[in-house]
Amino acid sequence: MEFLHEYGVFLAKTVTVVIALLIIFAAAFSGAGKGGRTKKAQLKVEKLNEEIEETKRDMESHILDKEALKALDKQDKKTDKQKKKEAKKASKDAPIESRSRVYVLEFDGDIKASAVDTFRQAVSAVIQIADPAKDKVLVKLESAGGMVHSYGLAAAQLDRLKKHELDLTVIVDKVAASGGYMMACVADKIVASPFAIMGSIGVVAQLPNFNKLLKKNDIDYEVLTAGEFKRTLTMFGENTDKGRQKFQDDLEDTHELFKAYVAQRRPAVDIDKVATGDIWFGSRALEVNLVDELATSDEYIMQACNDADVYSVAYKEKQNLADKLGFAVSRGITQAITKIFSEVSVSKGMR
Repeated sequence: MEFLHEYGVFLAKTVTVVIALLIIFAAAFSGAGKGGRTKKAQLKVEKLNEEIEETKRDMESHILDKEALKALDKQDKKTDKQKKKEAKKASKDAPIESRSRVYVLEFDGDIKASAVDTFRQAVSAVIQIADPAKDKVLVKLESAGGMVHSYGLAAAQLDRLKKHELDLTVIVDKVAASGGYMMACVADKIVASPFAIMGSIGVVAQLPNFNKLLKKNDIDYEVLTAGEFKRTLTMFGENTDKGRQKFQDDLEDTHELFKAYVAQRRPAVDIDKVATGDIWFGSRALEVNLVDELATSDEYIMQACNDADVYSVAYKEKQNLADKLGFAVSRGITQAITKIFSEVSVSKGMR
């Protein structure tokens, strides 16, 4: 038993050292990546019709027997031959018109709307090739909101699509709240899943204040400004009623801008009713005109593939070696720590 105890202590020390080394290596690789050249995002385009058809074929291969598959293959060849024949015949009388296209973009927003860096590139790519007369744009949007100026820029990217007279639909599977809804309301149509969180048309700001703690420990903190309202509330200085009122006035002004922005783009909405900062689930959001239709993105895209060529368009940042190693190390550390703690919990429970 003593041997097992010593071995356990040795193993724990070894794991601790390994984790420490991995953290150091991850930090080193991360630093090396930041010191290198700026990464250039690469355009990635996928035809979703083919992806859906491939999935269908996979299912058929698992479910149907050989005879049924053979018959299906024969029927498909016959159908393709007939389509080519009809197209050839039609081309003699009039030029063949290409199918309409639907371009699918994605925006997965954090508090800083960081995705706008590559989203703006995808928007530019679509604008250059899309035909406003027949093509459409679908944006899969997920965001709980964040910084006003960051989401203002993200919403402006959607406005660019509208300025080029492209039919724009935003579809939300989970959440488009606050800044996320600011983006969504730009669209000609908003589609949401039944329990997607929508709305939160409001403004919030919060910060701690440590002034009393500093005073208690005889620590002075000075804030020097030029301009009466250069700084209204601070974390360490002594805040005043005048500063608080100015801060509140700024929040109210931002809220009024937000309300006007939504009201202009969603005239059917009773803005005073919905702009309380409250949220609505998809089916309830439909009742107050925050959304126009209930559906999931999967359902909507599959339907679009029946009538048009559907392309996913995105810019992806290519990961260098440092990024890949850093990610791998970080994931390994997380898994190792999780495993250690889970094992410790189990062993405690057994005692």
